[in-house]
Amino acid sequence: MATAEDRRETDSGIEIKPVYTDEDVARLAPELPGEFAFTRGPYKDMYRGRPWTIRQYAGFASAEETNARFRYLLEQGQTGLSVAFDLPTQLGYDSDDEPSAGEVGRTGVAIDSLADMEILFDSIPLGEVSTSMTINAPAAILLLLYELVAEKQGVPGERLRGTVQNDILKEYVARGNYIFPARPSMRITTDLFAYCHERLPRWNTISISGYHIREAGATAVQELAFTLAHGIAYCEAAVTAGLSPDEFGERLSFFFNAHNHFFQEVAKFRAARRLWARIMRDRFGATNPKAQALRFHAQTGGSTLTAQQPENNIVRVAVQALSAVCGGAQSIHTNAFDEALALPTERSARIALRTQQILQHEAGGTDTADPLGGSYFLEALTRELEERASELIGQIDELGGAVAAIEQGFTQHEIEEAAFELERQLEAGDRLVVGVNRFAEGEEEEMELHRLDPDAERRQVERTRRVRAERDATAAEKALARVREAARGEGNLLVPMREALAAHVTVGEICNALRGELGTYDAHLAP
Repeated sequence: MATAEDRRETDSGIEIKPVYTDEDVARLAPELPGEFAFTRGPYKDMYRGRPWTIRQYAGFASAEETNARFRYLLEQGQTGLSVAFDLPTQLGYDSDDEPSAGEVGRTGVAIDSLADMEILFDSIPLGEVSTSMTINAPAAILLLLYELVAEKQGVPGERLRGTVQNDILKEYVARGNYIFPARPSMRITTDLFAYCHERLPRWNTISISGYHIREAGATAVQELAFTLAHGIAYCEAAVTAGLSPDEFGERLSFFFNAHNHFFQEVAKFRAARRLWARIMRDRFGATNPKAQALRFHAQTGGSTLTAQQPENNIVRVAVQALSAVCGGAQSIHTNAFDEALALPTERSARIALRTQQILQHEAGGTDTADPLGGSYFLEALTRELEERASELIGQIDELGGAVAAIEQGFTQHEIEEAAFELERQLEAGDRLVVGVNRFAEGEEEEMELHRLDPDAERRQVERTRRVRAERDATAAEKALARVREAARGEGNLLVPMREALAAHVTVGEICNALRGELGTYDAHLAP
């Protein structure tokens, strides 16, 4: 046992011993990849059968500029698209709405209408690529726009592949990009599940996100527990809506953070699969192995990137990405080294992409399933993370589940406490960050940064106003009225929303109609 002087532990407070032996894995049952509880991976041969999808997150300024970046990344060898939307779009505002001023196109691409979505995917064959969209409160609306664009390309819904994040619960506890209260939001989520089951059967209907929970300051255990607790809540809502766990469970996906402690992250991914398999089998009675097996996307840790000595971030990202590979991710995004300073330049985006390609083609990343499985240290760490996360999920159950825990402020408080402790450790020097509180330098060298076109917002506002001026106003208003009527009833909201979008009703107009019927969430009124 380590002494107090040389004690080592992870950010979750898990003590790391100086050495591990076979005694630490005495209770370890033999497992194989592709078999319950999928600790070693959801597929038998993992990357030998199919390498992970290289899915670089991109989106900025206008649909035209983002389309150009998408096409560049595909030309450079990216194997899937990942769309970043700007803040107004995420909050359900159009670019010409008053709250949008100064934010249009800054943190992602602005999408107000079908016209924008058509430009965003111009000359990109949607029947051949898979697309991930990081959007939550208006997720259903953006997915419907994607479906409409595909139809114009002649691609039926049965051929569309991809994921829409659609995880509203983590917005209340970690990110803040919510619109409606939790329970009406859950209705929209399950409406999307049902709609996709009928029309887009290959689409992943939700990406339950621990990424943003970790970015907000949570520990690895909290990221794991809160994410799976949110997954439980979505499953419960789907079952209540009459959906089958064996059916909707196949289309669930997860989104985890890949942070700096390499071994803890690998263990976290393995523990997540083991926990989720048992949750789906024991809580929901799922017998379909595809519904039991957790599949996930990983993104390297944005909060770990430093503005000081930014090129150090290239190394951080490579180590984090390797943890996702060794942990069995189905798709990976690697952050660009300059993201603590600005949106990525084309050069930094290319380095991030090449990092994955080197792991895939030079480092042996696709050679064998679960390459660290059986390691005394890793197996002990996997078990410890599983047990601690399971205990925290039990606490959430006692509060009435994830939605009740959010409404009572429990989850938010736990994350805030962890974030405070992390900051205390950094300021005290108890946790070292190379180039920041250790090995710092004086004057930093200047870097070429990405600059947004200052005129992009004006052009976007003009296009949105032109869409409204040129559409059939009567048809648009009737379609919007049907959205309001559906919101007051119990029918699937996506059907009238699709009709409204086809009539060139904007994202902001639909969200405003829903605000009027479903209400809005105010964090200041929450516990």
